[in-house]
Amino acid sequence: MRFQQSCRMAVWLVIAPLLLGGCSILREFGPVVEVHTLDAGEAIELKRGDILTRGKLSDATTQTIRVAALDAQACAKPISADCVEALAAVTGVATDRRLAALSELWLAQAQAMKPGSEQQAAWLETIRYAYAYLFLGDHTPGERAFEDRQTQVRDWYNYAVERAATGMFEVRQQMSTQLPAQTRWNIAGWELQLDMRSARLPVPAELLPVSSLSFRGLRSLYRRDGFGAELVAVMPDEPLTSAPTRDGRPAAKRNQQPPPWSEMPAPSMTVLLHPDGDDLDSVLHTRTGRLTVHDPYVESAIMLRGQRVPLAANFTAGYGVWLARAKFNRQSLRSLLGREGGIDRPHVYLMQPYDPNRRIIVMLHGLASSPEAWVELANEILGDEALRQHYQIWQVYYPTNMPIALNHAMIRRALENTLAHFDSSGQAPASSDLVLVGHSMGGVIARLMVSSTDQSLVQLAATHSRLTPQQIKRIDPMLRFEPFPHVSRAIFIAAPHRGTTVAGGRLGRWMAGFIRFPVTVLEELAHTLVPDAAASSHESLGHIPNSVDNLDENDPFVRTAADFPISTQVRYHSIVAQANAEVALADSDDGLVPYRSAHLPGAQSEKIIISGHSVQQSAAAVLEIQRILREDIALREAHFMQP
Repeated sequence: MRFQQSCRMAVWLVIAPLLLGGCSILREFGPVVEVHTLDAGEAIELKRGDILTRGKLSDATTQTIRVAALDAQACAKPISADCVEALAAVTGVATDRRLAALSELWLAQAQAMKPGSEQQAAWLETIRYAYAYLFLGDHTPGERAFEDRQTQVRDWYNYAVERAATGMFEVRQQMSTQLPAQTRWNIAGWELQLDMRSARLPVPAELLPVSSLSFRGLRSLYRRDGFGAELVAVMPDEPLTSAPTRDGRPAAKRNQQPPPWSEMPAPSMTVLLHPDGDDLDSVLHTRTGRLTVHDPYVESAIMLRGQRVPLAANFTAGYGVWLARAKFNRQSLRSLLGREGGIDRPHVYLMQPYDPNRRIIVMLHGLASSPEAWVELANEILGDEALRQHYQIWQVYYPTNMPIALNHAMIRRALENTLAHFDSSGQAPASSDLVLVGHSMGGVIARLMVSSTDQSLVQLAATHSRLTPQQIKRIDPMLRFEPFPHVSRAIFIAAPHRGTTVAGGRLGRWMAGFIRFPVTVLEELAHTLVPDAAASSHESLGHIPNSVDNLDENDPFVRTAADFPISTQVRYHSIVAQANAEVALADSDDGLVPYRSAHLPGAQSEKIIISGHSVQQSAAAVLEIQRILREDIALREAHFMQP
């Protein structure tokens, strides 16, 4: 019996594989499903890796292709039109799943193509299917809020819009045509309407995709996740230098009154592309759409297909591009020495398009410096949502070789003209309650702007200069002034209000000896003092104290200005640097400015930071300024809530 059973088993073992040779179970003699352990990195990569991050299709798209009974290997090839057409025709796969996979497949095709009309068409198809998934699929964006798949599809949409928009811009550049604020044009078989009304921007000279930019020299990069392509629009260059023209005349003479201001030369923007159509079927077959441009400082979200959609934004990229290209480091040194290629008058840079409802922070840099001095502070304010909603930044770039009194007068005039240009009635919230932030010599100028004088500077000019009473009368507005009427708060950082020994020492005198004033400035001074004299009369002006002279603690101007009363309407704060913590505060300095010169009685607060003179760049100083600004916001809100 046992022998017969053994024979039967042996027969079955021989026959069964022959009868069931196609069965994987018998062929492999193993389980149908196997389990492998993944580490955290492998698990995340499996869920989130896609054509953008790893150069091959996402796991979810590959699974969709298999479920649709398509050849996964064929579909994984860079250009597989048959696979795309086949998947688009499949009806047995969930709509969301199919739309997401089609978007990634089109993206893979676009990346594999050379620039041109066919690639533009592939970008537009990527956008079409991603847009359809996000807003016309089986679920709303809110219902998929925590899904990795929605994040992937959003990223594909944003990247494809970025590429399509920059491609359209390149076509415009090649055609050398100007685009009005709203126009229609044909591209890759689509008719697209460009709408730039929300951004209030002129046509740029360059359009840079933020995804292709990397920055060094910034502690933080600030952006907002959301819908849309993040771009930087680089405006045409408007040089501010005092370089002469071909005929030898100063550049300023070509335009006697150049604008003292300019809006951000490299503003950030967010771009969306909306395929036309009222339902899924019409969107999947349309060949028309709208390309809309948005200002991320003005719009944080839009209503789209009944959904409130947050807009993507980058608040650092434009600022970083501007600073990287401006070459302020070289220009500021030329300005200090009065050499060709420097500037000869203040200029106000708006860090974003003017907003009448945001209060203005005016930043004044120090000696031999430029807007680069504020790179960390400005970036932190731009990146702080609460501060960004209440403030806009204006940076004053001025020639630091000029006498402080002259710079003060010119900066006042530049700010007055800029405010008048943007708010001629003076009724906008932006035109009141300005905040001044000044570092080093910029702090001295900021203090003058919130101070008042009597006859002291007039008497000083009569005593310590060769000017006649008639000439002193002509510069009277420079010598007598009242607090700038729009300022409510000021922050002085490492400011030598009573001068410094360094400026009057051997190094300071040596440095002052290299400083020259541009011919344009000398001519203007000569014309002011001697209106009827020849243009060359500037040679007889004698010695005019420069900025380094003024910063000497024994200089008559700085000694007199130190006692000017600060307006009682202005709350002011001091940030003082102390280079050596072991030295008593009263005897300390920051390497350039002694504590006794930076200290101001009556300040709302005084923050001592262990640092050298460039303390405005330190994280501790930035945090203190942010604290002051938030305190200012809270105080204003409490004031308006009072009955």
